Amino acid sequence: MKKNKISKNWINKQRRDAYVRQSKVDGYRARSAYKLIEINEKFKVFKGGISVIDIGAAPGSWSQYASKVVKNGTIISIDLKKMEKIKNTIQIVGDFTERNIQEKIKTNLNSPIDVVMSDMAVNTTGIKDVDAIQTGELCKEAMVFSKDVISEKGIFIAKIFMGRSFNEIVALGKKIFKEVKVFKPKSSRKDSKESFIICKNLR
Repeated sequence: MKKNKISKNWINKQRRDAYVRQSKVDGYRARSAYKLIEINEKFKVFKGGISVIDIGAAPGSWSQYASKVVKNGTIISIDLKKMEKIKNTIQIVGDFTERNIQEKIKTNLNSPIDVVMSDMAVNTTGIKDVDAIQTGELCKEAMVFSKDVISEKGIFIAKIFMGRSFNEIVALGKKIFKEVKVFKPKSSRKDSKESFIICKNLR
């Protein structure tokens, strides 16, 4: 009964959500596109001709936005789930945390990457501390991977949850990058503990 109540609440929330409605108008697969749009407006992430890796890409709204703004660039999208095609993207299906999948991504690279972005999160348990720690581990994995593939002036963006692992992630960011900022977009739901870490310029 409780689960039904939760999913009913979620459906009602979706119906009332202006970003969900807007995503249908703009043709994005999910409202999360607007989080990336806000990040780009504030931090000037994308321009034509750059290369991007989108980790945890499904259903694909971040890759959709990137393919609009990165003209003549390269976008590699990776997720456990197969997605509908998005123009100008190379799709890799697999578990990003597995070494062989990371190697597969690297074989598609001709030169260092300009932007590595990750909207990865674990399937939530509802226990906020556990979810924050597990999603934090995914963020750290993506950050360490980005160190191997990103250009000197590259940008790393990832979802993080406020919680126990937050300081640890920021500290790791500062170890790898010269500039580290944390940003919560307006399109991120008020009751969500999510923020995004934006790191620039490799050390």
